[in-house]
Amino acid sequence: MILTVTLNTALDITYRVRELRPHGSHRVSEVTERPGGKGVNVARVLAALGHEVTVTGFTGGATGRELQSQLAGTPGVLDALVPVAGTTRRTIAVVDELTGDTTQLNEPGPTVTSAEWSTFQKTYESLLPGVSAVALCGSLPPGLPVGAYAGLIRTARTAGVPVLLDTSGEPLRRGVAARPDIVKPNTDELAELTGSHDPLRGARDTRRRGAHTVVASLGAKGLLAATPEGTWQATPPTHIPGNPTGAGDAAVAGLLSGLLEDLPWPTRLTQAVALSAATVLAPVAGEFDHSAYEELLGRVTVTGETNAA
Repeated sequence: MILTVTLNTALDITYRVRELRPHGSHRVSEVTERPGGKGVNVARVLAALGHEVTVTGFTGGATGRELQSQLAGTPGVLDALVPVAGTTRRTIAVVDELTGDTTQLNEPGPTVTSAEWSTFQKTYESLLPGVSAVALCGSLPPGLPVGAYAGLIRTARTAGVPVLLDTSGEPLRRGVAARPDIVKPNTDELAELTGSHDPLRGARDTRRRGAHTVVASLGAKGLLAATPEGTWQATPPTHIPGNPTGAGDAAVAGLLSGLLEDLPWPTRLTQAVALSAATVLAPVAGEFDHSAYEELLGRVTVTGETNAA
């Protein structure tokens, strides 16, 4: 069982328009709604890969009820979300069909009280026994301490459960210091954390700050991993046009799947990059094109080297 934590869950709404024009009026050709937030997207991809997943975090209001209703129809995903008085946020993705570009609008999320945070921490601790890995994903909703993820990392480490952290800003900085097993920043988040715009240098610096392994998302160029065993970069065969929303979450799912299967790092990265690219081809976040994934597995290029013994 994998536990994904999404403290700022969302109902993801995707609009498709023929052409997105600033200041213009648009007719929407298609609307889709899906349970979302980074950890929820990760859980849905993991479930599609055949893993059992428990989802926890916060949910509230009519939007939260709709999220949970849709999540209940996802095979392999168990709902352990904690209720709050506020209303779960929505995220709006507008897909321009002419260019393939996506414009994203993210609401801030409900304000979480100290009592609600305390309830969540108890729920989280109760879920850890029997869990094989934890993914801590996404932004913090208003009201939570900036060191929230750091505390959850320490709790998981005490329970002997490996942790992957995917967040940004000060929560990432605090989280890295708590020594997670894997962190997955993108290049901008890595540069903000370390001050270096060289991804490899930034990844190595992040390891020195406390992370056991760093897997940096390079966008269309794939993934770069700095691990105790070595350093590798996995690159997709070509630029994949489509909706990139959720591609990073699919990569996290691939990394967690590889962790559970104890695969060598080049194979883990191959799966993660293929999943990420196959998600770009899917209409909404949290889904991937299965046939494209299988085809891409044989076309991802991995370069790098193992550390000397």
